[in-house]
Amino acid sequence: MQNHFPFWKNLIILIVFVVGIIYALPNLYGNDPSVQLSSSTTTKLEQSKADKIEVSLKTVDLNLKSFEFNANKGKILARFHNTDDQLKAADFLRESVGRHLTVALNLAPATPEWLRALGASPMYLGLDLRGGVHFLMEVDMDAAIKQAEDRYNSDIRSALRAVKIRYQSISKENGFIRIKLKTEETKQATMDLLDDDFRELTVKEADEPLVLLVKLSENEQREIKNFALAQNMTTLRNRVNEIGVAEPVVQQQGDHRIVVQLPGIQDTTEAKNILGKTATLEYRLVDIEHDVQKAVEGSAPVGSRLYYEKNGSPILLKRHVIVTGDQVVDASSGFDQQGSSAVFITLNGIGAKKMGDMTHKNIGRPMAVIFVEYKSEIRIVDGKKIRHKEKIEKVISVATIRDSFSKRFQTTGLDNPMEARNLALMLRAGALAAPVDIVEERTVGPSLGQDNIDKGLMSVVVGFVLVLVFMAIYYKTFGLVANIALAFNLIVIVAVLSLLQATLTLPGIAGIVLTVGMAVDANVLIFERIKEEIKIGNTPQSSIFSGYEKAFATILDANITTLLVALVLFGFGSGAVKGFAVTLSIGILVSLFTAIWGTRMIINWIYGNRHIDKLSV
Repeated sequence: MQNHFPFWKNLIILIVFVVGIIYALPNLYGNDPSVQLSSSTTTKLEQSKADKIEVSLKTVDLNLKSFEFNANKGKILARFHNTDDQLKAADFLRESVGRHLTVALNLAPATPEWLRALGASPMYLGLDLRGGVHFLMEVDMDAAIKQAEDRYNSDIRSALRAVKIRYQSISKENGFIRIKLKTEETKQATMDLLDDDFRELTVKEADEPLVLLVKLSENEQREIKNFALAQNMTTLRNRVNEIGVAEPVVQQQGDHRIVVQLPGIQDTTEAKNILGKTATLEYRLVDIEHDVQKAVEGSAPVGSRLYYEKNGSPILLKRHVIVTGDQVVDASSGFDQQGSSAVFITLNGIGAKKMGDMTHKNIGRPMAVIFVEYKSEIRIVDGKKIRHKEKIEKVISVATIRDSFSKRFQTTGLDNPMEARNLALMLRAGALAAPVDIVEERTVGPSLGQDNIDKGLMSVVVGFVLVLVFMAIYYKTFGLVANIALAFNLIVIVAVLSLLQATLTLPGIAGIVLTVGMAVDANVLIFERIKEEIKIGNTPQSSIFSGYEKAFATILDANITTLLVALVLFGFGSGAVKGFAVTLSIGILVSLFTAIWGTRMIINWIYGNRHIDKLSV
């Protein structure tokens, strides 16, 4: 029989249809403005505490939709009917329990429990639809150059010591590294060493005898700035992933700025703290050979520097840094054996070797851990806004090296579990190559997002209805079958986007609208081919069979070329272009399935296995 599908083909199409409906359904329920509460310590919330919070919320004039407590995670989710009640509840909770709990705004999916049990979730909405926050961040390129100069300063000291070239002092001066040698004989040897091992630097003799001035070359400065921008983008992406924002946008703007968009984020405080914070660790040996009191009086020895511990006591540390946060490959927060907050650290190969060599040679000596953070704030000076930058260094712990260790160890001395968690997050995500300043912050409200959603849905509905009307009038019964397949097509596209947890943006909606128009192209080709077969005298059953078989190659060629373009857009585009490419690609693949298999199955049910004299096409 020409127009008859085997049972397994019908079963596959029906399964896809049912699964598509199930996983597309969550998108009809939308999101609830919610307030999420979790413990600011490692102690989980208990049921009794959750009950008290629920009672306190009900005593306030708020329209509470539901109150959910997850005992396993120790988290509370309070859902509201509107954002006004949500914001009021957040303010009330911060005042009443904010010291003990972390209060965050959220948009929680309103998916019914039975759908959530099946793993069905709505697709993510982009910043232009869901609302969220937009940051424009500026990379401090001067700080990147300064850090490179500090690194070269230390490396030159080590290189000169390694070949036993004696020098009087090495210091930074007006953008140069100033090397003061002791004898004339070492000048040429020093210049040869710098020429061989530090080709990125330019060297010149100063007017002062036995002094060499070393500076970063223009090409090296350019490379450092490019690396700082690229490294910061990677680090910001990692930090955003740690926060848990789905499909964020992290893009370069110009040669020193980065755009970060976080869809769905309403409470920006934690996001700003984690994104803009430049925090890392440094491990240094304690200088026990020199008198710390002399350093306090202003005469710190060469190769050491004065710091202060948490209790205010002065401590003298070696300038040489053993390892830094950029050599950390993994970090997690927890507690040590005494119950104090700790960060458990794993170093990369280079860092592990340095730490292993140092601890092996210095058993019995104290080592300090320094928390380094860059802070930036706007100050009004003479009526003008000036961005003030400050480097804060805190000695968080000093411990005696009891045994050698290298790759894995723990760092203690942190004030609380939240500080340990944030430090572990930043170390795990990677250190920023240079400090960043948030120079612009915009919040896109949910009302704007809803307006965009309504307009986007209206465009889909209008395009869908116009195609339905045309197909029904022009192709009659076959047109109605194509319309059913088109509705099936839209349902499956939404289901696939939801299963992939893809992010839908306005350009993505444009891709769906385009797909609506393209989805019937395959059916138009098939139906026109069926008409031609009837005109040349073939029977209706034979015409149906030939129409689908002969049009297949043309349909495949046309859709593959469009799919290739969509893949190119996805590969080379970014942000909005990628969103368009994703929905277009999914739409093309789904339309091939619905047009060739879906409509064929329905046509077979209508016309197959029986004698017919005329087709309504």
